[in-house]
Amino acid sequence: MDNHFTITIHDDNGVKQFNVHKFIKKAFFYAALFLLTVGLIGSGTILYLNANVNKLQKKKDEVSKAYTKMLHQNHELQSRMQTTSHALLSKEKELDALSDSLSQIETLIGLKPIADESLTERVNMTMLNSSHRATLLELIPNGSPVAYHGITSKFGYRIHPTLHTKEFHKGDDLKAKLNTPVYATADAIVEWAGMHKRSGFGNLIILAHVYGFKTYFGHLNKIVIKSGQFVKKGDLIAYTGNSGLSNGPHLHYEIRFIHRPLNPFYFIKWTQKNYNEIFEKEKKVPWQSLIMATSRIKLTKQTQTPQLSRLELKSKAK
Repeated sequence: MDNHFTITIHDDNGVKQFNVHKFIKKAFFYAALFLLTVGLIGSGTILYLNANVNKLQKKKDEVSKAYTKMLHQNHELQSRMQTTSHALLSKEKELDALSDSLSQIETLIGLKPIADESLTERVNMTMLNSSHRATLLELIPNGSPVAYHGITSKFGYRIHPTLHTKEFHKGDDLKAKLNTPVYATADAIVEWAGMHKRSGFGNLIILAHVYGFKTYFGHLNKIVIKSGQFVKKGDLIAYTGNSGLSNGPHLHYEIRFIHRPLNPFYFIKWTQKNYNEIFEKEKKVPWQSLIMATSRIKLTKQTQTPQLSRLELKSKAK
């Protein structure tokens, strides 16, 4: 078997022939095949890498856009945060001012704020306390039943001006000219309205209030209400006089709690401003139980006797 092959080359110098062994021929063939394979693999790899580069570039562009968008959103967020910060500072100043005003109100109505109590809780407590106070001042006698010009005979032991005997004076004799208007000092039912000879009060009105309180108005000249009638705080009920055992025009005014006489002076001077004083001065009333009993009752508006209003205006004018 012939393992050689001849390569003939024609050029200007003539013909040249080369005998090549078949093994070398195969070597060239496999080398060419290898190079072709390497070329194909290289081309495929280049195409694959190029495709991946395009994908990476696309992702890079997307990330760049997202980053730009995020920067824009961050700028807007910072702007909003700055606006919110200014608004919070403004609200903080308003809350500080509100807290100061609330502290003044708490001082006025006798509240002591708790350390951990929120502003909302303090406001609610103030509203509740103010409403409760207004309710008590509507239902329990307070203020002067006539324009207050002083007292001629105080609550306590005295010598009776007409009988000249020592007695316990159960009320205050308020200075008042003849036919001075007399007003109810709290909501009530009229228990008595007319002449009361046995007591010596002459024309007498007895008002029955809630929770065991009663008020007595003696030595009246004219009565304008009737027994069984309901009256509101500040309603006109009579005019002062000199009826019964009296040595001159005035108003005998009593306040009783479950038939026990109380010093009317504390109740005449009882207002929102000195709200707590009566609890310390008048010990015959179980105030704690009364406050608990009335804590859920709410009146939207407090009525003020016209006389007290005029008196306050005069005091302010002075």
